[in-house]
Amino acid sequence: MTNPAVDRAVALARAIPKAELHIHIEGSLEPELIFALAQRNGVTLPYASVEALRAAYAFTDLQSFLDIYYAGASVLLQAQDFHDMAWAYFLRAKADNVVHAEIFFDPQTHTARGVPMATVVQGLASACRQAEAELGVGSALILCFLRHLSEEDAFATLEEALPYREHFIGVGLDSSELGHPPEKFERVFARCRELGLHLVAHAGEEGPPEYMWQAIDLLKVQRIDHGVAALQDPLLMAELAHTRLPLTVCPLSNLKLCVVRDLREHPLKTMLDAGLCVTVNSDDPAYFGGYLNANLEQTVAALGLTEREVVVLARNSVEASFVSDSQRASLYAAVNRVVAAFELKD
Repeated sequence: MTNPAVDRAVALARAIPKAELHIHIEGSLEPELIFALAQRNGVTLPYASVEALRAAYAFTDLQSFLDIYYAGASVLLQAQDFHDMAWAYFLRAKADNVVHAEIFFDPQTHTARGVPMATVVQGLASACRQAEAELGVGSALILCFLRHLSEEDAFATLEEALPYREHFIGVGLDSSELGHPPEKFERVFARCRELGLHLVAHAGEEGPPEYMWQAIDLLKVQRIDHGVAALQDPLLMAELAHTRLPLTVCPLSNLKLCVVRDLREHPLKTMLDAGLCVTVNSDDPAYFGGYLNANLEQTVAALGLTEREVVVLARNSVEASFVSDSQRASLYAAVNRVVAAFELKD
């Protein structure tokens, strides 16, 4: 039996403009495009078909996902490949009423294979320009360091990327969390702060709350990606509520990687109730079963979120974005127009 209140909240979640702040562009690479690019570039894949590749998406933890993720990225060789991958994401983002996206990319995944930094950045940047011009979807790029690699490698990657500084607004930290605490990259992030880059980091997905404290105190991040481990630490919850430090939560990713056993057990509503600035995002949507609206719709239904809570999530995504004051005002206005259309009162 359907629930009219939940149905309305789901409809609002689909329609409301929102920002996506936790999307790995390599994680939007659908199996069909992987095979198309493999054929274009003469790359042999260890899977016989699109169906065989998709069947391999039975992940037990973060590392089992990363093994497939890096194999998929092997087909990205030319600037056009990076453009095509990002453009495919933007088309889906537009369909989901994403009006602004801050997109992670992992240059070390590609430079280690001999792909030049310029190829990666310029291919992605050209898709961002096209999305703004043709779809009206704003975007920005965030360069992520792979935390399972060394501090030295991160510094080298930063220096290699600086000639293309105009194309990215910040840096992040991703890949295997366990055993690679944020403190490992404290000096790298200090250098990025000196350069005026925005700072974010993955923490508190599979790692403990201590990793979130390190991201805050040592890396001095402006957002934490994931952060669901915060519920294990009441002091951390209080700190996050007080500072409004945003958390970019990815419900279907948490489900697919066994961080939660059932979406009905996801802590998102508890985090909202505690006054945290949480947002919903898709993480690696090609691998985890859905883009932004799928994450919102399934989470709203599983947790019984209200229309009011959907609006809070949308406004949180605007609040947490790295945009100018005028852009932020425009994004809030777009959200408010849909709120008015649904005849919701603040």
